[in-house]
Amino acid sequence: MEVYLPIAQVYINAVEILLLSAIVGVLSGLFGVGGGFLMTPFLIFLGVPPTYAVANEANNILATSVSGSTTHYLKNTLDYKMGLMIVAGGSIGTLLGIYTFSYFKEIGKIDTVISLAYMYILAIIGTLMLVESLSEIDRAKRNFQGKKKLHVHYWIHGLPLRMRFPHSKLYESIFTPIIIGLIVGYIAAIMGIGGAFILVPAMIYIIKMPTKLVPGTSLFVTIFVSVIVTFLHSINYGSIDLVLVFLLVVGSIIGVQTGQKLGEKINSSGLRALLAILLLIVGIAIAYDTFFAYHVETKIIKLPISELNFFSKLVYKFSKESALSYGLLSIIFAIFLGAAGALIRKFFSKFIKKMLFKSNTKNL
Repeated sequence: MEVYLPIAQVYINAVEILLLSAIVGVLSGLFGVGGGFLMTPFLIFLGVPPTYAVANEANNILATSVSGSTTHYLKNTLDYKMGLMIVAGGSIGTLLGIYTFSYFKEIGKIDTVISLAYMYILAIIGTLMLVESLSEIDRAKRNFQGKKKLHVHYWIHGLPLRMRFPHSKLYESIFTPIIIGLIVGYIAAIMGIGGAFILVPAMIYIIKMPTKLVPGTSLFVTIFVSVIVTFLHSINYGSIDLVLVFLLVVGSIIGVQTGQKLGEKINSSGLRALLAILLLIVGIAIAYDTFFAYHVETKIIKLPISELNFFSKLVYKFSKESALSYGLLSIIFAIFLGAAGALIRKFFSKFIKKMLFKSNTKNL
């Protein structure tokens, strides 16, 4: 089932997008990440130009992050204070990232920069996480009882202006989360991700936050970073396509709710090892696609406005006539769908529990 994207001006298979976004949504809910490290490359592989893949996946990540963090809010498993410190740094990093994105776009090298950024960052983060996770699993299997350091100190832990974070039970310099947020925001703006695949290991291994608070806090931060990335890409490049966003969001929200349920039943060390392997696989796939695969140029098809359906025509005209309002609409659209997804899940969860309770009562 092919669908025409009026802004990106390419045809895509709607069923493929829905299935892939649902799978990535499961991983997002499972690991507490936005899923962009997988979905952005998938969109590029499916023929969406990189500039549009980056912007639209950022919008999709906003929806899934709202959905996921709403669920964590209801469970009280996120640290707002720590999250806001990371957001402060992330805002600055995002602005710097957009500036870098603009520079490479102007000289015609942005597609190569996006591919190289994915390849190197996924390889580095994936390797570090895999080594650490396998070490934890090995210690658990051998029932290792030796004395373990509670906190490994890096230079970042010696920074001044310490602050207490009661929910995480930490006493940390405010510069630690701000610097981490700056790096995450910079990378998010260039790569079209929420940055959580960097943020999650940073919160676990550098900030040393309790594991149960990491997914919710990560998704909370990702909301703000994604809002900035989506808005700036929309008004600067006009690259948000609400037709594509709708397909991505529908699949992702279904997946993220499923992933969160699965995450409650799986060991955290095993989760980190699985995430690390996924990062490495995607990094290798991008490296192959960049250096070895035969590339067929994406066919841009500019259909006359008269041939577009009502929704596509509306999207196209609105994006051209009012870029600022269109950018704000895409953000509100994603937030609404994300929150609605979480609330629907809560409703059905309560309904199922109620039905099971009635069934058990009758059997007694």
